[in-house]
Amino acid sequence: MIRSGTTVDQMVRAIGDRIVTGVLRPGEKLDEASLAARFEVSRTPVREALGHLSAMGLVERRPNRGAIVAVVTQDHLASMFESMAELEGICARFSAERMTAGERRALEAEHQASARLVRLSAEEDYEHFNTEFHSRLYRGAHSTHIHELTVTTRGRLAPFRRAQFRLAGRLTKSWQEHDEIVTAILRGDGAAAGKAARDHVSIVSEASSVFAAADCKPLGRNVA
Repeated sequence: MIRSGTTVDQMVRAIGDRIVTGVLRPGEKLDEASLAARFEVSRTPVREALGHLSAMGLVERRPNRGAIVAVVTQDHLASMFESMAELEGICARFSAERMTAGERRALEAEHQASARLVRLSAEEDYEHFNTEFHSRLYRGAHSTHIHELTVTTRGRLAPFRRAQFRLAGRLTKSWQEHDEIVTAILRGDGAAAGKAARDHVSIVSEASSVFAAADCKPLGRNVA
């Protein structure tokens, strides 16, 4: 867990990752004072972080009773990823049609460079690359409204999208899926780029679903 100098975003990431991977279980109480002490911050940024996690559906905030880890079902996760797939498909299609020559070159160069991260099994570094790769697609769509919708939706799925890289062989498969998207964009084939992006997010959804609780029940001892 990150401590000294922790930002709200870092807390959201750290707590979110622990929820998704099962370190913090559904129904478990998230005590503000305990979290503030763990992260060495005041309770104000802790409340803000819990607010972000609540918006992401990972935390349930109960009036006058504090916050608990929410139950994230496979159906709910599938619904969010379904929306994400369509939005990314639009971004990839628009990128194939609207990216400038410079944007295409930068996308291809970054994608090819990331192959080294796969060979090294550099999970954390590849995760950072993955975020930037998709951000390039959102920007390349040259649509402010679509960009805002996609970034917001992606933010809510971020812990699950990161968790996929814990699965064996996922880095290699992710790179191959990216390669199909890049190839279609470089050809200017909007339909193929959109399909490749939708398929990619659907596969990410399947990979991430192992971290959702299909029939998970809250921990009784922590539920008031």
